Amino acid sequence: MTQVRQAVILAGGNATRLRPYTDRVPKALVDVGGKPILEHQLSWLADEGVEHAVLSCGYRADVLQRHLLGRTLPLEVTVVVEERPLGRGGGLKYAARALPLADEAWLALNGDIVTRFPLAGLAERHTASGAAATLGVAALRSPYGIVDVGADGRIHGFETAPVLPQKVNAGVQLFAPETTALLPDLGDHEAVTFPRLAAQGRLAAYDIDGYWRAIDSARDLQEANRELKLLDWAA
Repeated sequence: MTQVRQAVILAGGNATRLRPYTDRVPKALVDVGGKPILEHQLSWLADEGVEHAVLSCGYRADVLQRHLLGRTLPLEVTVVVEERPLGRGGGLKYAARALPLADEAWLALNGDIVTRFPLAGLAERHTASGAAATLGVAALRSPYGIVDVGADGRIHGFETAPVLPQKVNAGVQLFAPETTALLPDLGDHEAVTFPRLAAQGRLAAYDIDGYWRAIDSARDLQEANRELKLLDWAA
């Protein structure tokens, strides 16, 4: 079984959609279910065998550094600060230079998600596919209620926030070590690197078999707080 031992967490965005929660702290420190998003992430990574995480910071980096100072963390953490915004792809590439195991695969994790699933499954899928990168994907839930309209034009019922057949990029990605060089120095890897890899047949998908929630808005935050109350590991 392939084990993932290192990760990069993108924690540098301005998080304007989560204001006022992010007026004074970066999104990674927004409280969800009684503790910051970052602490949920580090706990999960450590439980899955990850030994080292690099935090890529920008907005309110000083606040994040102070938060980590003197704390007992479940794994080794290195903080790197972007002197200027590099975009998600540039931020990943910049942070990946601080990873300790240059010849091993590494996990990339958006700093605004709370998730928990077995990383071994993602690693096995990645290894078996031979892909340059493997994306964790999650079910897409409609933000709107659906109206069931029959052929006769009459409404037969309603469905609140149904799960759609499409998948969404979950912000959890496993990269082969050589893929680091393919990331842009500046810009978004999802707009540049991923389409190129997909066209070459070198991009794989893995269905997340566990909890996943992106915290993009106040509504997401409210729903995550409600969901985490029902999960033992979130306590």
